[in-house]
Amino acid sequence: MARRPEEPPKGPGVHGVARVDRRTKNLTRRLRPGDVAVIDHVDIDKVAAEALVAARPAAVVNAARSISGRYPNLGPAIIVQAGIPLVDDVGADLLDQVTDGRQVRLAEGELWCDERVVGKGIQQDLASITAAMEVARAGLAVQLESFVANTMEYMLKDRDLLLDGVGVPEITTRIEGRQALIVVRGYHYREDLATLRPYIREYRPVLIGVDGGADGLLDAGHRPDLIVGDMDSVSDRALRSGAEIVVHAYPDGRAPGLQRVKDLGLEPVVFPATGTSEDIAMLLADDRGAELIVAVGTHATLVEFLDKGRPGMGSTFLTRLRVGGKLVDAKGVSQLYRQRITNVQLTVLALAGLLAVAAALWVTPGGQVFYGLVGARVDAIWSWISSFFVSPPPEAMIFR
Repeated sequence: MARRPEEPPKGPGVHGVARVDRRTKNLTRRLRPGDVAVIDHVDIDKVAAEALVAARPAAVVNAARSISGRYPNLGPAIIVQAGIPLVDDVGADLLDQVTDGRQVRLAEGELWCDERVVGKGIQQDLASITAAMEVARAGLAVQLESFVANTMEYMLKDRDLLLDGVGVPEITTRIEGRQALIVVRGYHYREDLATLRPYIREYRPVLIGVDGGADGLLDAGHRPDLIVGDMDSVSDRALRSGAEIVVHAYPDGRAPGLQRVKDLGLEPVVFPATGTSEDIAMLLADDRGAELIVAVGTHATLVEFLDKGRPGMGSTFLTRLRVGGKLVDAKGVSQLYRQRITNVQLTVLALAGLLAVAAALWVTPGGQVFYGLVGARVDAIWSWISSFFVSPPPEAMIFR
């Protein structure tokens, strides 16, 4: 009798349900513990790797090369260090060979489905990743040259926006004179949001979520004031949260995410720009008068810019130069910020200290004598004050 499709292939190795998607960001939303992630991701970046690890798959099978050698990307080591098998460079046709939802088996770099091998790749480990990273570091200079060229190209295209704020749309959210917290679903954004909870509670900054960063704010217990992005990774829950929505459009005005927002019955603001959604969120906050911009999950170092994996990150570098001294990384805020002590807290602390001293005196003989003298003095003062409000008895009036 033929084996049913839902039965796992027989034999040793890692078994699980295949989850297939060419976009890792989309796959991680439906990936469940024990699934086998089948992706096509050249140079797996840190954010994608952390999202995969958080979903706890049984294995990751990559049709592309997880480390192409262009630059030392951070993702593959994160996956392997988490104890998740990573099979690499299986081939471009892998995603056509594996059906989403089918049971698969991974053994010695071979992916089995329906009792046949549908792909074979390289089983990565820390040693192979370390060797590949050394080779990739040698190619870093070439990538740096490309990064600089892309940065200059962006500068020429959007210099009016960068230098003079031309094209920044009007919004109803009041930012002028307030601090702004911009959340991108990037590096350690959950940990940074948890650390910044006292800062958010005390300063009440304008909360700006960049695409999925809006969901990050909601998950942390905060309602976003503004959602900026092309709307490809933000949930309907976040869009319906009451935040003002700014849809990032191409320079020619095309905005693929605009119709999705309108289908929810919402009227967004459109912001055409060349850069990333992260960029326009910073430019919007700066142009609308934010006195300080705190960035959560954004890119700060050269490797992080390259690790994003697209040439357009040169715009983010220039945007950071544009906003200048207003921009502070969340990690710096969490290290420098100390919650201020209010007058109420000082009063409560003083009262607690006085009560502690009073309790300590009460249990000593000297303290009891002291309280007795104080009590007698209080009674005398109270009797003297009461005499002004109590009429003398009739007998006292006769003897006057």
